[in-house]
Amino acid sequence: MKNEFPFILFLSFILAVLIVMDVNGNVRFALGLPFVLFFPGYTLIAALFPARDNLDGIERVAFSFGLSIAVVPLMGLILNYTPWGIRLYPILLTLLAFTIMMSVIAIHRRNKLSLEKRFVVSLNVATTKWGDLARLDKILSVALVGAIIFAVGSLYYVATTPKVGEKFTEFYILGNGGKAEGYPRDMKTGEEKEVILGTVNHEYRPVSYTAEVRMDGYVKKRLGPFELNHEEKKEESVSFSVYEPHENLKVEFILFKDGESNPYRSLHLWVNANE
Repeated sequence: MKNEFPFILFLSFILAVLIVMDVNGNVRFALGLPFVLFFPGYTLIAALFPARDNLDGIERVAFSFGLSIAVVPLMGLILNYTPWGIRLYPILLTLLAFTIMMSVIAIHRRNKLSLEKRFVVSLNVATTKWGDLARLDKILSVALVGAIIFAVGSLYYVATTPKVGEKFTEFYILGNGGKAEGYPRDMKTGEEKEVILGTVNHEYRPVSYTAEVRMDGYVKKRLGPFELNHEEKKEESVSFSVYEPHENLKVEFILFKDGESNPYRSLHLWVNANE
């Protein structure tokens, strides 16, 4: 193979297209493995050591995996301190730009060498006995196989294992128009006021909820029980009224989880009731 870099860049661009089009599946996973674990290190090695005699084939492959494992986290660390952060598209563009830049440098440095001295990928597979390998090549071969198995296994685990974040329940009150404003403040005795009470389950499991509306510590209304699955949301209009004049009356909205007697979340409003 006279020049392997067009092939590397072609596969990288195919992966980028699949990611932009939000296409998931085995093809994307198969292209993503070399894009992250091999291409960055290989193009860097090619740029640093363009000559045939600098490194042999086993050393190039081993160092390609090793440098990729070192370079990719370093890029992630740098992205973490930028406005873009560690997200899919910034990581994709950064790795793609790095691979392109190293490929251009490698091609330029190889072209400055004579044909006899340039490193060229050969498709001729020669059978080499384990006993004929040098000690360093044996060590590199074992380390390479172990690194590949570990890296592929780690990526497969991360890709297939659900990511469990912080477990909590979102509990909120909305005023007029379903916005976090326009809450009742002044009202007349006997007049009904209305708010929207929202509950969102982020507990990574189905949860049964009960809500209460309290005034001056007395339960005025009970909602539920109702069950929400993970990431499921429930918003319900809740009305309340006051029949005696009050200044700074505390209207509490209390959430209970799974039949527990102790409040799980609580919110409140301060209202004035006049005749």
